[in-house]
Amino acid sequence: MSNFELLLREQAPQVLSALVRHYGHFDLAEEAVQEALLAAAQQWPEEGVPDNPRGWLIRVGSRRLTDLLRSESARRRREENAAQLAAPEEFVASGPEIDDPGGRDDTLTLLFLCCHPALSAASQIALTLRAVGGLSTAQIAAAFLVPESTMAQRISRAKRSIKQAGSTFEMPPEGERDERMGAVLHVLYLIFNEGYTASSGTSLHSAELTTEAIRLVRGVRKLLPDDGEVAGLLALMLLTDARRAARTGPDGALIPLAEQDRSKWDRAAIVEGEALVSDALSRTQLGPYQVQAAIAAVHDTAERADATDWRQIVALYDVLEQLVDNPMVKLNHAVAVGMAVGPKAGLAVLEPLASDDRMNHRLEAVRAHLLEMAGDLAAARESYLLAARRTTSVPERHYLQSKADRLA
Repeated sequence: MSNFELLLREQAPQVLSALVRHYGHFDLAEEAVQEALLAAAQQWPEEGVPDNPRGWLIRVGSRRLTDLLRSESARRRREENAAQLAAPEEFVASGPEIDDPGGRDDTLTLLFLCCHPALSAASQIALTLRAVGGLSTAQIAAAFLVPESTMAQRISRAKRSIKQAGSTFEMPPEGERDERMGAVLHVLYLIFNEGYTASSGTSLHSAELTTEAIRLVRGVRKLLPDDGEVAGLLALMLLTDARRAARTGPDGALIPLAEQDRSKWDRAAIVEGEALVSDALSRTQLGPYQVQAAIAAVHDTAERADATDWRQIVALYDVLEQLVDNPMVKLNHAVAVGMAVGPKAGLAVLEPLASDDRMNHRLEAVRAHLLEMAGDLAAARESYLLAARRTTSVPERHYLQSKADRLA
């Protein structure tokens, strides 16, 4: 991501927050901000970045919002709306007031709004990337491998749902804040996961999504520097994304963790992530993101795959399972038990998951791995083939198929 693009994405949530706080109309304000960002992308490379880029974007967004409000008013023919509209000059003149030179940052409030409980997880993700991340509808659609029209409809429905829910641009009541904060972090976690291992398509990962998720969590951490789970989530993302360069070969083929060239791992990200999780564990209330980050740190600090402290990882998964009920946690726990104790013990941990409707191809992939370790090559091959048929990720399918072919 270029410095210019990074600047626009950093400004996007603050500009949108200023417009919504000042005028309301989240849906129209979000559209106006996108057009202001587009105008900046067209004009700034030739004219130069203004001294106050945020103020520039707010003024342009205000003008566009004026046009949108007038169109809405004319269409609905409501005199009360028309009476509230000011002339374009007045919107421009009020720019410095909206710009909030005191440095007010409502990004967290905006995140809460985008992660409103009335929205599905898919809609929360799309709206967060658009409104807070500053990504265009086309960029979001490309990342999730859906047509731009489909993503546009999803975002439009999300904005309508927020409007119908009667939401206002303010922090949720104290009683709801922790629950809503959990939703915010979960959405950012899902964005990262989709980027790190794409659920479908020909590429294993989308660096744009992982980079955006890390950037957004860094922004939340600036606002909540003492929150242990925010620190834990950032640490987890850094420690996981540190391996990205080693996860695929020159042809894009998947390389499993045990076979990766660890010299390609991002050591600076590992050091930062390890420091973050160590600090959070020492002084904040324990949470699942911190535990997952601790597990990632054990992997990342092992000099070689065979030097991994699997017993420590098993102990951490024991703690994590007490905090969350998640089939993927149980699945990874089974792998850790298989590596620390033996494949038969791992298969025993895996057995209860067979009837879990939430499982996908990964259950068969893990089963195949443990069966191969146990020496049951025929059964392992069948599980690899079944996993390959079930996955929608092309690199994962090729990898699983190749594992099965080696056992033929």
